[in-house]
Amino acid sequence: MASIWEYLRGERNTLDPGGQYKVTLTKSTPQHAITGAAATTGYLYVNLHWTNRIEAPRASGRDVLRRFFNPRILSPMEPDAQHAQVNVDLDLACMYELADGSRGVVQPLGGYFGDLQRAPYVKLSGDDQYGAPSGETMYVNLEKKDQFKRLLIFVYIYDGTPAFEQANAVVTIVPQTGPRIEIKLEERAHAARSCAVVLIENAGDNTLTVRREVRYVNGFQADIDRLYGFGMQWQRGYKSS
Repeated sequence: MASIWEYLRGERNTLDPGGQYKVTLTKSTPQHAITGAAATTGYLYVNLHWTNRIEAPRASGRDVLRRFFNPRILSPMEPDAQHAQVNVDLDLACMYELADGSRGVVQPLGGYFGDLQRAPYVKLSGDDQYGAPSGETMYVNLEKKDQFKRLLIFVYIYDGTPAFEQANAVVTIVPQTGPRIEIKLEERAHAARSCAVVLIENAGDNTLTVRREVRYVNGFQADIDRLYGFGMQWQRGYKSS
């Protein structure tokens, strides 16, 4: 049984109000299995949500001394007009390998939004450019589980500042039953433009294994492909307006 400290640190199943719970994948507990009907029926829901952080300019030594000796130091701070909103456009995407050996990608770039009824049986609902509350959502048709070999969920920064630490990003995987699975993108990666977040593999026997990756790369899809050996050919792509 997990201790209260493990719950607070997020290293074990984190209980939510209402009796529902989630599994937070971390470096120490990177893997979770989806089994039984949850792995073979309905849709697997994958969501990317983020909020842009507000970046404040660094104070100089003179500013620090001025604030230290300012009698108003204990009063509430007034909003600083110099605080800047950092806009980061994150995209949710998936590289897939099917049981017949076919490989491809589902992503907003190039308009590869996928299909639920035909291969690859993965579909992206849309492209959120502003970190809206609903975020970006992808669906996986688990009625076609036997058609899958592996799915690599990844996130990339198409436009904006190339730094994941400037966006509070979370990928959540929700099966039909059982706990939802949460992976936080919270490591510091100043120059990274892409991140391989989670690998979902068909383990047979009505089981899907979900393994946290969170591997940042300074490049884009081709660089992630090389890390995981999908062997696809890549070219520069653009989003449709």
